Amino acid sequence: MENKSETGRKAGDYAIFDIDPLLKSFRADIGLRMRSYESMKKRLLGGEYESLSSYANGHMFFGFHRAENAWVYREWAPNARSVCLFGDFNGWNRLSHPLRSIGNGVWEIRVEGDIPHGSKVRILIDTANEQLERIPLYCKRVVQNPANMSFDGQIWAPLEAFTWKNDGFRRNQEEPLLIYETHVGMSGEKAGITSYSEFAENMLPRVKRLGYNAVQIMAVMEHPYYGSFGYQISNFFAVSSRFGTPDEFKALVDAAHELDIAVLLDLVHSHAATNETEGLARFDGTVYQFFHEGAKGDHPQWGSKLFNYGNPAVVHFLLSNLKFWLEEYHLDGFRFDGVTSMLYHDHGLGGVFNDYRKYFSMNTDVEALTYLQLAAELCKEIRPECVLAAEDMSGMPGMCLPIADGGVGFDYRLGMGAPDFWVKYLKERKDEDWNIGALWYELTQRRPMEKVIGYCESHDQALVGDKTIMFWLADKEMYWHMSKSETNLAIDRAIALHKMIRLITCTCAGEAYLNFMGNEFGHPEWIDFPREGNGNSYHYARRQWSLADDKTLKYHYLEDFDMAMLNLVKKDNLLESRSNMKFCDEGAKVLAYHKGRFMFFFNFHPVNDYEIGLAALQPANGDEIGFAAADAERWVEVLHTNSQAFGGYRVSDEISLSGNGGNRLLRIDRRSAVVFDTVI
Repeated sequence: MENKSETGRKAGDYAIFDIDPLLKSFRADIGLRMRSYESMKKRLLGGEYESLSSYANGHMFFGFHRAENAWVYREWAPNARSVCLFGDFNGWNRLSHPLRSIGNGVWEIRVEGDIPHGSKVRILIDTANEQLERIPLYCKRVVQNPANMSFDGQIWAPLEAFTWKNDGFRRNQEEPLLIYETHVGMSGEKAGITSYSEFAENMLPRVKRLGYNAVQIMAVMEHPYYGSFGYQISNFFAVSSRFGTPDEFKALVDAAHELDIAVLLDLVHSHAATNETEGLARFDGTVYQFFHEGAKGDHPQWGSKLFNYGNPAVVHFLLSNLKFWLEEYHLDGFRFDGVTSMLYHDHGLGGVFNDYRKYFSMNTDVEALTYLQLAAELCKEIRPECVLAAEDMSGMPGMCLPIADGGVGFDYRLGMGAPDFWVKYLKERKDEDWNIGALWYELTQRRPMEKVIGYCESHDQALVGDKTIMFWLADKEMYWHMSKSETNLAIDRAIALHKMIRLITCTCAGEAYLNFMGNEFGHPEWIDFPREGNGNSYHYARRQWSLADDKTLKYHYLEDFDMAMLNLVKKDNLLESRSNMKFCDEGAKVLAYHKGRFMFFFNFHPVNDYEIGLAALQPANGDEIGFAAADAERWVEVLHTNSQAFGGYRVSDEISLSGNGGNRLLRIDRRSAVVFDTVI
């Protein structure tokens, strides 16, 4: 009798093979992936747990927990011969409070009486060879001593628990996901560190006004080095104290939900900081407690430690971490950082994924793939509507397909090729040499039925040593010629192309869209965190919102256009509709496509206007709407990048469409784009 699943398919006959028939040649590899997932899941649950959610509760067992007139503290340190708890609650006596072993590398102590809220704590681990001071693994708060810059764990147990006001928030699924990528510390205009509270008060209303419906927050998990952008994590259960307290971060999330803004955490499970006293590295004196040993455990470029995803104890720690952030802080999802590094033993460094065999080989880290599948399943068990995005530049097949279909289970992949494409074109090509067909291909090619978050630039392009799109376009001219009282050809070009690049990327490059804070108005400065090389200055670790708010400067034109663009794509959840090319004239640098009920026309030519007869827009197979020229009489212009309202030169009563019936003509200004609602 054939073994069939609940879907009626034969065992091993996953839907991924129907979605992408080219994968049938790699049926054995997909089968290995699925068997590894099923085996590890069975191993974790062991007949004792009903689901991953009931299993991933390390934070509910380990760490500090109130008991009647006492505290219970548990730690996992398999290599320890003894463990002692100490801190300001016992006068920093390193030996007066020993833990007892309760088996399987777990240590426990019951401390009678109270350990006051805010108490600083550490533990002393004695191994066969050394004594190690460490911060408890599951501390919810870690604070730095400004006198000696060392870190201590801190008991976070306020007498009054935080009260959520918007506990029932769920993201509006009828709108496309529009992500505002943010960093709390550098989100203010002051030359210093911005707090969670300041972000909630000042930034969230701005995000709401701009039209974004999600914030993706970087650098929330505790990291000792500010300049790491939050990507060198030391304490995985601690909210970074650099910006405030756990309750203040909860208040930020609650305030975002009040404004119907989802909160996504930039999650780093791909690697960890090498810090020992305040991190995971050699926590119990061994490398192998969390990480691979030898060269396999060290990232060759990042200088960080690499998790052993084949170790069930490590998987338990990381899955518990996911559940903790979802439930403790009411988050709406995660952007998993460094997924490409996880997927391949060579971390994808220098590789070009131009052949399916690159995805399925001895270079593929199946254990890491298994962890990602388990992570996705867990998150969806806890919050089915949560957003899971993978930072994977390789395009691993199935990353954004359901696990039951042979996929990995994520919702979106970051479209990392688009920003690379734009940088290459802006850096290496003259405007008149742009290849419009190549542009279309780059922005529209993606794996079938796998969603992508499109973007033209993120924080990566804004860092010192790199350039934002506005900097590539305007360079030093933006320092001197952004006043509305003067005209400058370089600035005119920059403003025109900045809008066009964003519009075509937003509407073609994915089913969701992302922008890094400040880039929407062409922020003129790069990002450089305080370091020895810049005199520990915060001058470039901030955002100059006053430039966009100053109506005598041209920055607000770009911000106003960004708002209008987002308002457009929210209609009918436009990004979910396919972009269909209708017309392309390579010599004239003109492109036309329709998406949903809207028609888009772009003229990238630096000099020439263009006039197109709409009779040339012939219907194609799969068209959602017809395009007979006579229908254009009912078209309504809804967005024009060359509008004076957005820093262009087109007066409001100018007519783009002329003629009658089948002779309708459309004039497209040079370096401009126009959008019509077909209203048919």
